[in-house]
Amino acid sequence: MGKWRRHLILTAVSVTILALGGCAGPKLMVEPVSVPQDPMVAMAQLESKLVEARQNQLNVLSPTWFAKAEGSLAEAKKTHEAKGEISRIAEAASRGLTEVSQAEEIGRLVRTAIPEAIEGRRLARTAGATSFGEEYAAVERRFLGLTRDVENNDLKGAKRDQQGVVEAFRALEIRAIKETILGDTRKVLAQAESEGARKLAPDLYSEAQQEFTQVEEFIASNPYAREEMQQRGNVALFKANRLLEITRQVARLKEMEPLETTLWVEGILKESSEALRAPDMRDQSFDVQVNNIVGSIGALVNDRDFLADKAGAQQEAMDIMKSRHPQEIEALKKTYASDMEAMKQRYETEISSLMGQIASLEGQSREEAARVARMQADERAERERLEAERIAERERIEAQKRAAEERLAAERRFNELYDEVQALFTKEEAECYKQGNRMVIRLRGMSFPVGQAVIMPENYPLLSKVQRAVRTFTEPHVTIEGHTDSTGTVEFNDHLSQQRAESVQEYLLANNVLKENQVAAAGYGSSRPLAPNTTAEGRAANRRIDVVITPRETPVQ
Repeated sequence: MGKWRRHLILTAVSVTILALGGCAGPKLMVEPVSVPQDPMVAMAQLESKLVEARQNQLNVLSPTWFAKAEGSLAEAKKTHEAKGEISRIAEAASRGLTEVSQAEEIGRLVRTAIPEAIEGRRLARTAGATSFGEEYAAVERRFLGLTRDVENNDLKGAKRDQQGVVEAFRALEIRAIKETILGDTRKVLAQAESEGARKLAPDLYSEAQQEFTQVEEFIASNPYAREEMQQRGNVALFKANRLLEITRQVARLKEMEPLETTLWVEGILKESSEALRAPDMRDQSFDVQVNNIVGSIGALVNDRDFLADKAGAQQEAMDIMKSRHPQEIEALKKTYASDMEAMKQRYETEISSLMGQIASLEGQSREEAARVARMQADERAERERLEAERIAERERIEAQKRAAEERLAAERRFNELYDEVQALFTKEEAECYKQGNRMVIRLRGMSFPVGQAVIMPENYPLLSKVQRAVRTFTEPHVTIEGHTDSTGTVEFNDHLSQQRAESVQEYLLANNVLKENQVAAAGYGSSRPLAPNTTAEGRAANRRIDVVITPRETPVQ
């Protein structure tokens, strides 16, 4: 290690100790991290660590140290972009890596100190409580207060206040579950009432309302009985939809003349008969026509059952044949093994006899052959030593030359792949640019329903191009970054951007584009805007998905 290298590490570590150990507030609990040999590598390592830390929720489990680490990364990038001193980049990167390590240590303490609050928060978010905006944000701030207590070594205060946060998250969770299970049902019931269901279908209206109330009570008492809760919710929604349709039909029938009503019912029976290829019996009573339809359906059901029984019998016969076949194969295997063992023993006996004869003939010249062999071995060893030295020197020179050529070739190859990928997208679909040794595909044409993370079918052609872009590189590592505008709370935007990034990640995994260890998802909410959020155009630009591709073999910068 050269003098400059030693000086750089000592400077970075010293600055890190002063910056972290001497500041007010939370105390440093880990050893300062020295900067890697290349400050650019350290900066990339810090960015990767922050992505991993966000995925592990350290931005909420250790918000102070996570924020410090993000600030150190921003400082390193700013110095690099301004072509500042390498030592300053090293100092910021070393400080940031230490701050991430501190956040990881705090995260472990938080998980031990307030596990019930962490679990309550997870359940509330899973249930969709972030959609409650400021109400959720208020509880989230109380949770962050607990984690900051741990950062400040106030474990007693964190444990004391934990139960209140748990109960607040629990209330949001149950409310979110009710909204998920019964939200559509509530809307349908309100629509039915606005269209006169209480008057036109009073019994059905009462039944649907009663079902809704019973499901609400069941959810409050059994919030984790997911399967039964969903089944009851489906029944309530069915009854609400039935009430709405019957209400509309009653209103329609009230406006129809008797003849018009009769012809309408007859038309329904006729269409059903034609679909079943049953006889046209409109010259008979409605009861006869209905029996005609029911009888046709019964015949079809019997025919289907017969075919199913026949297929089952055929499958049973095939299973019996399959069960016999392995037994025959096993018998043949045993016979073959026995024959091979007998043949092996016979050959071993013959070989042993021949080897004895050879040993007898070779005994006489063994000493002479050994002396000559030693002389030849010494001479050969000397020649090999000299040749090895010559080859090693030549390989060293060739390796240096090859390394330089590979760096140039890798850079040319990266540029070729970049141009190839860029040509896949139109300006409206995506914006491509280089970020150091990585390629960023900004999906301008990617859109989601408002407040949701569901990938709609109209996005499939664009994601298909993303798949081709990823496959253009050889087993790259990909990070899916989700970003939002500033509309809504910070917590909701963070959660929504993470969900959208994970939706794209799951799409790529489902289509076998990448393995799980090759793709990561990170949601940044509204923390990295491209344009001011004061205009509709700016907010549209800030709502985006970035696909960051890091090739496995990249040129050295």
